[in-house]
Amino acid sequence: MKADPACTDLPSAALGGPVSHAVSRVARLHRITAGKLLKGLGLYPGQEFLMMYLWDAGAVRQSELIKTMDLDPSTVTKMLQRLEQTGHVRRSPDPDDRRAVLVEATDDSCALHTAVERAWTNLEEHTLAGLDAAEREELARLLGKVEANLCQETADCPERR
Repeated sequence: MKADPACTDLPSAALGGPVSHAVSRVARLHRITAGKLLKGLGLYPGQEFLMMYLWDAGAVRQSELIKTMDLDPSTVTKMLQRLEQTGHVRRSPDPDDRRAVLVEATDDSCALHTAVERAWTNLEEHTLAGLDAAEREELARLLGKVEANLCQETADCPERR
């Protein structure tokens, strides 16, 4: 049985970058798979990263969240509106600066935290199926090196700002 060419053939324009092409394909498929898992939790792709940050950081200014997420302010605002409507986040005036808005995960989001953790565990197992522990460790090590190459300047890595 022949493999699907959409998943295996390298376009002629990508001949000089087969690894970059593979990383792009894997990232796209990973995002699609994550999106399917998150949809079952009532989340849109990307919202889980915002929630992960809030769960770990506690209350933060919305401006800090926008910088950390490295997204357009209107995109973060839309994400927050949706998460606020579902009761996962709360926004309130910053007592130290009434012009600023604080954002925090609600107590009600604890169940979502558990569900997101479970979804990411399932995603990890699905993504790495067939790899033994040593291969998983080596892949993580190599991807860390690739990430470091892409993060030559801290401005290129929002999570390192």
